[in-house]
Amino acid sequence: MIHELDIDFSEGFSVITGETGAGKSILIGALSLILGERADTAVLKDAGKKCTVEGVFNIKDYGLEDFFLLHDLEYDEQTILRREITTNGKSRAFVNDTPVNLYILKQLGGKLINIHSQYQTLIINEADFQLTVIDNYGHLLEKVDIYRMEFIKYIELKQELNNLIKEEKRSKADEDYYNFLYTELDQAHLVDGEQEEIQKELEILTHAEDIKTSLSQITSSLQTSDDNVLAKIAEIRNIANRLSKFHDGIKTLSQRLESTLIELKDIARELEGIEQQVFINPEMISKYSSRIDMIYHLEHKHRVDSIAQLIELKNNFSDKINQIASFETQISELEKEVARREDLLRKISGEISNARRHVIPEIESEFVKILSSVGMPEAQFRIEMSSANELGKDGADKVSFLFNANRGGDLREISSVASGGERSRLMLGIKSMIARKNLLPTIIFDEIDMGVSGEIAGKVANILQKMAQEMQVIVITHLPQIAGKSKEHYLVYKYSDKDATHSAVRKLTKEERILEIAKLLSNENISESAIQTAKELLKGPVR
Repeated sequence: MIHELDIDFSEGFSVITGETGAGKSILIGALSLILGERADTAVLKDAGKKCTVEGVFNIKDYGLEDFFLLHDLEYDEQTILRREITTNGKSRAFVNDTPVNLYILKQLGGKLINIHSQYQTLIINEADFQLTVIDNYGHLLEKVDIYRMEFIKYIELKQELNNLIKEEKRSKADEDYYNFLYTELDQAHLVDGEQEEIQKELEILTHAEDIKTSLSQITSSLQTSDDNVLAKIAEIRNIANRLSKFHDGIKTLSQRLESTLIELKDIARELEGIEQQVFINPEMISKYSSRIDMIYHLEHKHRVDSIAQLIELKNNFSDKINQIASFETQISELEKEVARREDLLRKISGEISNARRHVIPEIESEFVKILSSVGMPEAQFRIEMSSANELGKDGADKVSFLFNANRGGDLREISSVASGGERSRLMLGIKSMIARKNLLPTIIFDEIDMGVSGEIAGKVANILQKMAQEMQVIVITHLPQIAGKSKEHYLVYKYSDKDATHSAVRKLTKEERILEIAKLLSNENISESAIQTAKELLKGPVR
């Protein structure tokens, strides 16, 4: 319903009023976007266009320089937070025009604004919220954050330890199998390249008889038979020598014959040597055949093609066996580290517990006074805290807020004794108490007055007005008593043109405020008495 809207909120106490459906919740939704909440493209007026929400914050005197330095952001007393939702549904966030992730935007937003919606009154019953109240009031949030970071590491280590123990159990079951495979390969005494060498030797041994017989025949033909080749060549050489004195060409050929004779004699000697080195050895054939069969068997068993791969497998099995053996050491060391971190957590949680116990009486006392100021003078309030057996994300404490609106009544958990209006006042009291302690720049209440009316509404307005002396307070309300106490009054309204219905916001003048408050008092039919009452409400102390 909003095409474009600019609002400049004043310091101090401002209220926003408007008819149901006019768009008050849209403002909260838009503000939530620049505070890092999830972007819902379903609320966009035109999904085909980029949506931009931008907020300008005066952050002077709030000690945020370190945050900007830590996250490498440009610090400016007038800081701009911007969120863009693109046409494809994705979003981008910026702080002073520097892109940031949503986590950083949310962290910074949480230091600038606290938004309380009407539905948040339900969380007052939750233990996590109650602990947060105590930690907020006692300025323990930083200490709790340190504890939480250590707790996350502790949980991660415990998970790692559990996984290691499970892995050890699984590995123990495989240890005998790995040992068997490793031993089998180790006892084979495999040598890279031996398979090829053995095959060559085996080829010679299996053909030894044929090799020896053939070599004997060759050497006999060359030098020992009656018509041996060497004798014939020697005879030919002698004839050539005799004729060489008659012809130079024959002399050259005679020399070549001499060389051939020398080469053939050398060949004959080498052949004799080879023949003498070849043995007919059935035992070696059997030995080599067995070795080759064993290698082939291992290669087939492990589905590999070479001894190099078998050796690599053997080393892998060795590594696995060593790893299994090291599990016990790893587990022991990890157990010591888990125990050390648990001791550290118990030390930190003990310090947090002591600080919580110290601050609880102060909270109880101050809160009872606040409840009295919002129309519950007889209210009783107590915080019960006990130690849990197990460490949790917030320490080792369990807390419970006990309440009774009446003197002498039994103190019970808020969820079982507080009405809707009482829960609203309880939450307002808690927020005001924490806000004064932490001095947030801005707090926004979205119908904190739910279930409140009459005299009590005026008391709630007084609390809000008092809070606004120290911070910016913006309240979406339907109660005239609250609207009359504010410094500024903004109206959210709808209007239509020929194309669509739109939402808009404007700051009211004093005369317009009188009419708007009178409308809150008497609905649409504004009576003269309602106008007079509205004027009376606006005559309060200067705001």
